[in-house]
Amino acid sequence: MGPYELHDYFLYYMLRFGFSPSKIFRLAQKSFDGDYSREEILKWLKKFYWRFFTQQFKRSCMPDGPKVGTVTLSPRGDFRMPSDAAVNLWMKEIEII
Repeated sequence: MGPYELHDYFLYYMLRFGFSPSKIFRLAQKSFDGDYSREEILKWLKKFYWRFFTQQFKRSCMPDGPKVGTVTLSPRGDFRMPSDAAVNLWMKEIEII
């Protein structure tokens, strides 16, 4: 799966603030300085975005979950992701990093 703390960090800043992959990467480098190398953060950021977009079909068959804070990933709640969403735009930005 990878480091949960990194994946949670990426998810939070992506959904809560709508930050781009490059901004999340820069913030993660500062936040996890000494814990993860630049290469490790980039590796898990790529994996995170790829999984987030390619595994969305699993969310539509999940039962409702609790809403914690102001963001929810429940498809029956606030989060609506188009079924034709593609990861390409985000992966292109990550490749530039």
